Amino acid sequence: VRALSMLKSESAGQSELLVVDGQFTAQTALPAGYSSLASHISSTGLEEMIEALLVGVVAVEDIAAAERVIAEHPQLMAVTRDGDLISRNRVRGGSGGSNSAIEISALIEKTRGALEEIISRCDSLNFELATSLASVEVAQRAHDTALAGLNESDAKMSGLAEQMAVAGQNVKSSQAEVERFNASLAAASDQRSSDEGDLEVAISQFDSHQTPVEPDLKKLEEIRMQVTAARTVEVEARLELRTVEERINAVADRARTLEQSAQAERENAVKAIARMHERSIAATKAREIADLAYEALIQLEVTLAKALTERERLEASRTDREGETLSVRGKIRELTVELEHLTSSVHRDEIVRAEQRLRLEQLESRSIEELGVDVETLLSEYGPDKDVPTLVEDQEGNFIPGDLIPYRRDQQEKRLAQAERGLAMLGKINPLALEEYTAHEERLKYLAEQLEDLKKTKRDLLEIIKEVDEKVVQIFSDAYHDTAREFEKIFAVLFPGGDGRLILTDPSDMMTTGVDVEARPPGKRVKRLSLLSGGERSLVAVAMLVAIFKARPSPFYVMDEVEAALDDSNLSRLLGVFEELREKSQLIIVTHQKRTMEIADSLYGVTMRGDGVSEVISQRLRESESV
Repeated sequence: VRALSMLKSESAGQSELLVVDGQFTAQTALPAGYSSLASHISSTGLEEMIEALLVGVVAVEDIAAAERVIAEHPQLMAVTRDGDLISRNRVRGGSGGSNSAIEISALIEKTRGALEEIISRCDSLNFELATSLASVEVAQRAHDTALAGLNESDAKMSGLAEQMAVAGQNVKSSQAEVERFNASLAAASDQRSSDEGDLEVAISQFDSHQTPVEPDLKKLEEIRMQVTAARTVEVEARLELRTVEERINAVADRARTLEQSAQAERENAVKAIARMHERSIAATKAREIADLAYEALIQLEVTLAKALTERERLEASRTDREGETLSVRGKIRELTVELEHLTSSVHRDEIVRAEQRLRLEQLESRSIEELGVDVETLLSEYGPDKDVPTLVEDQEGNFIPGDLIPYRRDQQEKRLAQAERGLAMLGKINPLALEEYTAHEERLKYLAEQLEDLKKTKRDLLEIIKEVDEKVVQIFSDAYHDTAREFEKIFAVLFPGGDGRLILTDPSDMMTTGVDVEARPPGKRVKRLSLLSGGERSLVAVAMLVAIFKARPSPFYVMDEVEAALDDSNLSRLLGVFEELREKSQLIIVTHQKRTMEIADSLYGVTMRGDGVSEVISQRLRESESV
């Protein structure tokens, strides 16, 4: 019980234990002719225990013998030489072997052959399907033809319906014939009744005679013939009656149909008569309206003649009035043109005067705004009657007052234009120029200081970059040399007799150089990785990885199926390398290789329980500090 508790607590699987306490059940006597399974097992000191465990178990040759044993003795359990176990309510056995690779290949080939047969069968079915579709198209065309024939049959049925109309005329004659046959049938029935009565009288008379009388066979034969003839007539009459009744029923149905059609025709005729009556009433009203319209038309023609006469008179009067109107309109146009000329000249004069007034106002406002002199002062001091002062440039370039000259408008306009060009060249005056200059000067000083700081910072950064580059080059060089040294060692272990090394693509520039791998397995001259096999490339990659691990050790390493593509010999060498690494670091390896699992200290896996839930299980193989 403690062992079971330990297995459950550690999730270590299931176990079955045999408990031996020294007390054994006595062996049950077996039927004659059968040997116990315990008698075929040899042991030392466990005979009683084996016999107690195998009570009621007999050994037989094959399954047929086991079936006979169970049929005769259901309480026993039979075991064959092949290990099959058979009892009344339990059967266990089968084949313990599995299919070989050759058998599996043969099964695959057989399955492929069956697949090819199925594919050919599918092709044949597709061909049959196409043939069936063609047959369906032919049947569809036949159906269309049959439909056309059906339409023709409907036309023929219409002709037959017309012929049935003729059959209706024979109904009366058929009824008369039926009455005649009924009369004949009644007469035959009366004759038969009379004959049967005579026959009964004759039989009674015959029975009443005490002495046997010789019967009149001739008369009896005549009576029988009459009865037979009467019965024949009756049967024929009945048949003719039945035939006539069926014909009468058919003719009656047809007559009923024709009566319904006739009733519909009568109703249609009544409706047509009603429509004709309505149309006659409407025609009468239309004739009355036409008479009234004719009278109105005559009155309209008279009125129209009067209107035409009045129209001609009015058109003549209008022609005269239009001539007068044209002459008046011509005069109006002439007066209008003259008025427009006068108005336009007045407008131009007003515009010129307004422009002059506006110009004078602008000049007055300009003299006040720009010169600060009103019009009266300007005219009194600088009028056209006053002499104009001039300026003369001396030898130093300064302007001094010159002589007074008379006022001439063209000269003064030239002087004004020249002065305006000079003023425009000078530009506008900025009263805040000194403040702006001071601010810009301070800004220039600040930017100069910042520029000096940036230059100094740049020099410091360049020094730091140089130191970092030197440090990087030093670290990279050390790491490269250590890794290259370890790679050569590891390569020699993984490829005995081979040659492998690391080389720099650009040794002159350690900052941009790359690292290339040269690998020459034993027995080969190639050094490029692309020319190696998949397993060799994988092993070279593992060698590179292990070289990095040994050059720069780490507390633990995680590897995912790095040995998946290796054969047994290369796997053995790689496992030796793993043994070296595990001395200083912990290894976590994801693998499916059994040999890799055998060297592990602990195994972790994922399994699925009976309820479909995944469960992580673990198994410690040996006590060690590394995992």
